[in-house]
Amino acid sequence: MNTIITIGRQFGSSGREIGEKVAEHYGIKYYDKELIAKVATNSGFCQEMIQQQDERPTNSFLYNLVMDTYSFGYNASSFVDMPISQKVFLAQFDTIKKLAEEGPAVFIGRCADSALQDLPNVINLFIYADEDYRIKEIMRRYPDITTEQKARDFMTKKDKQRQSYYNYYSSRKWGRADTYDACINTALLGVDGTVNLLCQMIDDFEKRGTGR
Repeated sequence: MNTIITIGRQFGSSGREIGEKVAEHYGIKYYDKELIAKVATNSGFCQEMIQQQDERPTNSFLYNLVMDTYSFGYNASSFVDMPISQKVFLAQFDTIKKLAEEGPAVFIGRCADSALQDLPNVINLFIYADEDYRIKEIMRRYPDITTEQKARDFMTKKDKQRQSYYNYYSSRKWGRADTYDACINTALLGVDGTVNLLCQMIDDFEKRGTGR
């Protein structure tokens, strides 16, 4: 097993559960919230601060400024002057790349596909689902959300947050088919069926030598 899997996901589409099961199937590392602790260890930032910035965009600078800083390097002086959101993003970006060097893994969200876009052994997936499926899933996971309208509002808020974050820090578009290698509707086959489908896809990708 040599493949690194990145998974973008709509809120309530079971993307996290699917990612966990794919990682379990292959016996490889899984990074979602776990990434926050890794970023904290590597950067020295406290976990609470990273959590506050997690997949949350700001309007203080443009994507090109962030990527120029990363591409051309940054000295101690320029790093001190950066907004905290930029510091956290760069620390997260570096951490994802370092973890990918350690071996195959599943990364959930956080622009991992952009961080690893130069690697040939990466497959980028997007998990989505019908609105009815997502509303039911959100109400199951969050007992305090007691009506479909509240679930719908929460779903819309979280999706906008993820979309804004991704589009802000990436040169591609969140949720758009040509951004990913495959987009899968969880509602079509259910969680286990989707996992089986993705594992078959990953196995075939492995057989091709994971080269693009």
